[in-house]
Amino acid sequence: MAVIAAFVINAGLNFVLGLLIAQLLGPADFGRFALATTGAVVLNTVLFEWLRLSATRFYSGRVRVDEPWIRHGLDRAYLRIGLLLLGAAALCGAFGFGGDGAGGREAVLCGTGLAALGIGVFDYHAALARARFDGKLYLGLVAVKNVLAFILMAAAAWWLPQPAWVLAAAGLSQLAAVILLRHPLRDPAMPFERPRLTATWGIFARYGLPLIAANTAYQCLAFVNRGAIAGHAGFAEAGYFALAADVTSRSLMTLGTALDLLLFQFAVQAEEQHGRAAAEAQVAENAGTVFALLAPCAVGFWAVLPALQGLVVPDAYRGPFERYSVALMPGLFCLAMMFYALNPVFQIRRRTLPVIAAALVGLAVNGAGLLLLPALMGGMGVALAQTLGLAAAALWLGWRALTGSERIALPWGQIGAAALACGAMGLALAPFRHLPPAAALAVLVPAGAALYGALVWIFDIAGLRRQVVARMRPNRTIAAG
Repeated sequence: MAVIAAFVINAGLNFVLGLLIAQLLGPADFGRFALATTGAVVLNTVLFEWLRLSATRFYSGRVRVDEPWIRHGLDRAYLRIGLLLLGAAALCGAFGFGGDGAGGREAVLCGTGLAALGIGVFDYHAALARARFDGKLYLGLVAVKNVLAFILMAAAAWWLPQPAWVLAAAGLSQLAAVILLRHPLRDPAMPFERPRLTATWGIFARYGLPLIAANTAYQCLAFVNRGAIAGHAGFAEAGYFALAADVTSRSLMTLGTALDLLLFQFAVQAEEQHGRAAAEAQVAENAGTVFALLAPCAVGFWAVLPALQGLVVPDAYRGPFERYSVALMPGLFCLAMMFYALNPVFQIRRRTLPVIAAALVGLAVNGAGLLLLPALMGGMGVALAQTLGLAAAALWLGWRALTGSERIALPWGQIGAAALACGAMGLALAPFRHLPPAAALAVLVPAGAALYGALVWIFDIAGLRRQVVARMRPNRTIAAG
């Protein structure tokens, strides 16, 4: 329940905050802010993500006590990289704020560095809390971060309406959340074994760097696409694209992340307790659960788009927001399925090189699309190029996971049932999409939830009914997934 509560808080506040920042900065500055935010995510991915992924794979409640060198290695790697990034950000800030002011390129680079540092430190400590299965600590960390981000970023956008200040506020809010909760995040004091440090970092690098290379490729894909729109049609059009991409991505990635927080740790736990075969069976079951929950989320988002645009999207973004969201949704759904259903197959095996090849396929298809489609379709061509690239990457990675001697056996019957249920929900909701916005939301949200929920309950799609019933009987043991 704590992870679900954290998901609700994170999704709600991030959605509102994104719209508020867009309103306060305006399309052009929001386009610059979005481009810099993408850069911060790329920077975090390159510098820190291999360590965060190693924390989710190698750290646990047992490791916390029995193998303290894992946490020691993680902490010291974060400290060294973080200090280098902080020094670079300070150098950019000294040149930027002392020269061209907050609107200059160096100031934006400073804000980008601080945002990347905050993201990296927060995500690492959140991963530690999840790996311990400490839901209360994780909920507290997410809640504090979101409240601070809402206050500091909104205040910066209101009083200092420059992307550099908003980026700095984003980084500060995440660092402050970790500082406030530093005591429960600590491990028991253990002697530091320096000879183990290099070997531990080597384990992390061999596991995490292939995943980082792939994630960096996807972040660069988004960065290049936003830059392509800015170069082709200006920063205002990049702002339209950015808001649609951010909101659409969050509608899937926030739920996907919330699921991954639980499900991948269950697979790691299954391996510790029962071996590799049990872990792979858990990963396959997890994939069915992820599809059964993300697919209706995508269909529901499509259904409420016109109402969402009419009620909460700022006037300056209306029209392009819906068009870009519809074009981007299929590709972002493919990306979510790669991250939360297919990548874990290779993560649990500790053989992560195939994810790099999938990312390269996606980059190649996206690049080909950028050469052809923007000249024919303008900014919409960039959105379609991104969707085609992400779909191609998902197809390639799926082929690698589902073929060969080590292919994983997915629950295809459950996935097919979920797809049919989503199709039925979409057909039932389509006639009501263009009601007046308030009326449309009042009809679509409860009707969609009730219809899909009823089909899940009747047919026990992905075993969700079984899990709900088991949760209502705490004296019985249930399978995670």
